[in-house]
Amino acid sequence: MRHMSDIRSRSRGRLLVTCLLIIVGFLSLAELTRFTSAQTGVQKPSEPPSNRDGQEINQDDVISIRTSEVLLPVTVRDSNGRLVTDLQRKDFRVFEDGREQPLSDLALRQVPVDVVLMIDTSSSVATYLDDFSRAVEEFAQKLGPEDRISLIKFDDQVELVQDWTQSRFQLRRALRRITPGMFTRFNDALFLAAHEQLQRARVRHAILVLTDGIDSGRGNATIETALAELLKAGVSVYVVSNTQIEQARKRADLDSLLTSTDSVLKFNELRIGDLRESLRVLDLSEHSLGKLADATGGRLYTPDSFDKLDSVYREVAEELRHQYALYYTPLDKTRDGRFRRVKVETLDPTSRVTTRVGYFAPTK
Repeated sequence: MRHMSDIRSRSRGRLLVTCLLIIVGFLSLAELTRFTSAQTGVQKPSEPPSNRDGQEINQDDVISIRTSEVLLPVTVRDSNGRLVTDLQRKDFRVFEDGREQPLSDLALRQVPVDVVLMIDTSSSVATYLDDFSRAVEEFAQKLGPEDRISLIKFDDQVELVQDWTQSRFQLRRALRRITPGMFTRFNDALFLAAHEQLQRARVRHAILVLTDGIDSGRGNATIETALAELLKAGVSVYVVSNTQIEQARKRADLDSLLTSTDSVLKFNELRIGDLRESLRVLDLSEHSLGKLADATGGRLYTPDSFDKLDSVYREVAEELRHQYALYYTPLDKTRDGRFRRVKVETLDPTSRVTTRVGYFAPTK
């Protein structure tokens, strides 16, 4: 059990994180906090991307662009939430700043995906290591032959357990090397994954992370610098969170105490306060994780039992395998570094289209 002061400290941090996630949409990337010199386990990264002309943008509005051709990873689901996998180029319409763009001949070509599998091995999540290992092995089997996987664990430090591999055997061996820690350098882990692992051009980038999302505040990165680097690298973040599981457990403990006698209530006053504070922190964390996933074009999963972890990881693998890669060359050839809003539609208005909604134009 975490000490009361630690929980309150983390709670204040979560309130700040949530507020910053909400207001970061009204800030330019140039206003994001710079990442300081790295400590043990995290290499020194480059500065976050900047908005050169001071335009205000929303945090959901950035995709990376390395050439004049824009790549948009797009997921399409029907009204029942099922993946739609039989669309063709003629079924899509792409708009940039309200102007329709012609899709290239390679609009639906297959594009490999680099996936960083991340595991929170802090004390709050370490009990699920066996479930994680089992789910990850099945996840790897669902990927394509050209897709790559790397494995990062984070607790007191951020550790690259397995560099890029297509070998399921190497992944299995790496999973056996995972050991639990204490605290949670969640922001550092996101930053490092985006900056060091996901810079290969012309492929899709994704992070699949198991965490409660509660950063201990002992690292260097903030949620803003982590988000900026994720957006810069064009990473879709899929979060599997145990917040619902922990909330159910803590609510049961709290309800049990609140139905006790007056003497028991008085004796457990601090414990009751801890439980209420923990529930509040978990609720804030889940909200922040949802905004992070939305900002990067990913998804947040909050299973009520890790017996369902295998099915969640299978669903993410299926989405990555059936994700459309839409390419277009912007009609606006100006290389001015300005932010451009992008919208993707299908001919079926009931479909749900998920992607990032903008990018910064190149400057050279």
